[in-house]
Amino acid sequence: MTEIPSAVPVLIIGGGPVGLALAGDLGWRGVSCLLVEKSDGVITQPRMDGVGVRTMEFCRRWGIDKWVEEAPYPRDHPQDNVYVTSMAGYELEREPVPAPEADRGPRQSPQRRERCPQDMFDPILKRFATSLPHVRLSYHTELLELAEDESGVTARILDHTSGTEHTVRADYVVGCDGAGSTVRGMQDIPMTGPDVLTYSTNVIFRCDDLAAVYDKPRGYRFICIGPEGTYATVVAINGRDRWRLSIIGDGSRQEVTPEFVEQTIRRAVGADFEFEVLSTVSWARREAIADSYGSGRIYLAGDAAHVMSPTGGLGMNSGIGDAVDLGWKLDAMLAGWGGSELLASYEVERRPVGQRNASESSENLRRLLLPREETPPAAVFEPGGTQERAQYGKWFRDLVHREWFSLGLHLGYEYPNSPICLTEPNHEPVWEVTRYEPTAAPGARAPHVWLDEKTSTLDLFGRGFVLLRIGADSPNAQEFVDAAAHQKVPLAVHALDHPDVSTAYQAALVLVRPDGFVAWRGDSVPHDPETILAIVRGAQAQPC
Repeated sequence: MTEIPSAVPVLIIGGGPVGLALAGDLGWRGVSCLLVEKSDGVITQPRMDGVGVRTMEFCRRWGIDKWVEEAPYPRDHPQDNVYVTSMAGYELEREPVPAPEADRGPRQSPQRRERCPQDMFDPILKRFATSLPHVRLSYHTELLELAEDESGVTARILDHTSGTEHTVRADYVVGCDGAGSTVRGMQDIPMTGPDVLTYSTNVIFRCDDLAAVYDKPRGYRFICIGPEGTYATVVAINGRDRWRLSIIGDGSRQEVTPEFVEQTIRRAVGADFEFEVLSTVSWARREAIADSYGSGRIYLAGDAAHVMSPTGGLGMNSGIGDAVDLGWKLDAMLAGWGGSELLASYEVERRPVGQRNASESSENLRRLLLPREETPPAAVFEPGGTQERAQYGKWFRDLVHREWFSLGLHLGYEYPNSPICLTEPNHEPVWEVTRYEPTAAPGARAPHVWLDEKTSTLDLFGRGFVLLRIGADSPNAQEFVDAAAHQKVPLAVHALDHPDVSTAYQAALVLVRPDGFVAWRGDSVPHDPETILAIVRGAQAQPC
């Protein structure tokens, strides 16, 4: 049983992937934290299974990328998206996506996206967090009350295992407790967004040899279309014997009976076969953003701050981006070098990303369901409808293609309005979905360049600020070093005489934040490095 401390620098509420990632990031930085989770942490309904390329870059930083790659998901399992009348029925079209072992990844990153369902990914994050001496996790523990004052937060929590109430004093509290966030409710923060997009039901079922039943080349996701349009998807959860059926309803609540579930499984597979239903969960797809991501000493991250349809796999990955942004800022505040406005930059930076990703997820859902409005020709379901199936399948694949190829969303987001990035007036952020061209403009992710066969520029970033001196004739950076020492800002300097780095970064000096985003760049040492550092650590406002 975890001992509950009476005081802790950071108290995290919620033990899903976002809470675990934040705990791990803080512990990796040497910041003590306590994570409390009211459940036992066991995942019976994996809600996510795609780890995006940016999240994998964070895993690389933490040293756990190989753990993800070595997860039990079979690396030879094709990730094709297959459009069918049923799995054993007609195949309308197929979007080929390579198996993990064959995926070379994008040129813009040292990593690639991975298939790692939540019941595999959460234990990896838990293993990471608990390997750090500064992290404590307490399951079966529930938040009862929060009281904030100028110097911290007093939390009352209940250990359901022992029945004991504890009072914990924390410098900061972060709610990573999901769409129904207790922390958000206690702060009276409303969420804004459309009403329910659809009601849906997820069913996990087991079948040892489903591939023999549907008799098609393997795939990751089968999108099932009937005369009424798209009605379900079937996903290979672990690539072997466990599958997830998602029954996509509409804006009205579904009456879900065991008989209906079994009937829909057989309809989607297109055969009468033996299977075992492991769990059934009905839920509502939503698009909603918290009106505030927090302030003072209490903040929100992940689904507590933004709720989105899973179409596109952006929810968890957005949340881990929140955790990384917040992690270094909390570290800075607790270490004493973070300025009074540093934490205010969290919402300025991350809320637009949450809004954009939630909106795109809803658009992915709209495109997925468009066959309900433009119903397929009857011939699609008839033996002689080969030509109609080919035409309809191509139309549908082209329609939803961007959902599977969204590198711009994962790597191309920028912080153009950040008060702690000295953005350039001549730089216009290009926010695209499918395309991403790296830029080292302040507010953007620092570009990846291979320095040798194993080392990326990204491997230089993470702990504190990094000043890159680029090119053989780059200016001496001693003024920056002295200013950082004066302000107690952790700063490492790396001299890189590499033509590809010069091309990617387009400046002789580039200052990179602990989260790997560019804070400032220039071709010469500024006349006042003290001011630059004061701005990027949130201690001074930018000049108008």
